[in-house]
Amino acid sequence: MGSIDRYIFRTTLASFALVLVSLTGVIWITQALRGIDLMTSQGQTILTFLGITSLVIPALVLIISPIALMIAISHTLNKLATDSEIIVMNAAGFSPIRLFVPFFYATCVVALLVAFVAAYLAPDGMRRIKQWDAEITADVLTNILQPGRFARLDENLTIRIRERQPGGILAGIFIDDRRDPNERVSIVAEHGEVVKNETGSFLVLETGNLQRFEAGKRDPALVAFGRYGFDMSKFAKGRDVTLGIRERYLWELFSPSDNDPVYKQIPGQFRAALHDSLLAPIYPFAFAVLTFAFLGAPRTTRQSRNFSIASSIVAVFGLRMAGFACSVMAVKSPGPMLAQYAMVFGAIGAGLWMIIRGVVVEPPPGLMEAINRSNARIARLFGRPATA
Repeated sequence: MGSIDRYIFRTTLASFALVLVSLTGVIWITQALRGIDLMTSQGQTILTFLGITSLVIPALVLIISPIALMIAISHTLNKLATDSEIIVMNAAGFSPIRLFVPFFYATCVVALLVAFVAAYLAPDGMRRIKQWDAEITADVLTNILQPGRFARLDENLTIRIRERQPGGILAGIFIDDRRDPNERVSIVAEHGEVVKNETGSFLVLETGNLQRFEAGKRDPALVAFGRYGFDMSKFAKGRDVTLGIRERYLWELFSPSDNDPVYKQIPGQFRAALHDSLLAPIYPFAFAVLTFAFLGAPRTTRQSRNFSIASSIVAVFGLRMAGFACSVMAVKSPGPMLAQYAMVFGAIGAGLWMIIRGVVVEPPPGLMEAINRSNARIARLFGRPATA
């Protein structure tokens, strides 16, 4: 790789990294704000909140990476064109296909990243989210107890809380325990919180009263306490986690078990998810080839690139939207998936043909005449002479 290739390669990857981090960060923040109730209503810590919400980042990277690559290549080509470097390299003997080589190397790096994310990292993140969420919602205090309602945890055990406060604090706790036939215990506490350790799960109550009604006695025993632990281990049971399509690794999609209940129910979605994972590292090549085909031809600084930029955006997003549509339809039939392969590789072939032939994408003369006539009418409307 020569010095020019290294320069273009570094510039493209640096722009790609900047765009990827920026777009992923913005979208991640919008998604993370939807899970803010983990800290408020369910009393989880900020570390738990950040841990769970950050696990969705690989899935975002999988979708954003090809788009970030397209933006990076567009930025690099625009920079080279603005500085007249493409014209100079073309005059020095660099053909368009030769100029595409460093962009191809950058695309290979992005494709490897996308392949790793699609095959392992994104499914692993979604799997950890589901397992972590199951552990949180398995706790009866976050799954059953609702403020203002009497929750019957057992045949003779009722608990009520007035409200949930930030930091996992429960306010206004009432417990009526009649599980022991020889006595009845009623507890009222101002505050409480859940404490988990190796011995179990406990509801630690603070500042309250305990009334014990023993059988055969007329008056209850009243005890005021500053801190009291109520064992909740029996009710903090875990639950089985059923992995969906998005939580399956690539090799699990290749050869699902015949006894898998999810596969028996929706085999079409397994097929669609498998081909989506296989096509994920191919889309960066399609985006790169199409972007370069529209913007990589040598132009002078007087020639407008707006039409080429708009055409590349339409081509790239049109290809991706058609791919999404084919993925949805492939759940019922494998035909649309074959059409998606044909579209992706057809776009790569058409883009390479344009690069090799040195096709310059220019707006049709009729369109330019219509734009000029429209500009002239607008100029006359505002009383200004139309510029040539």
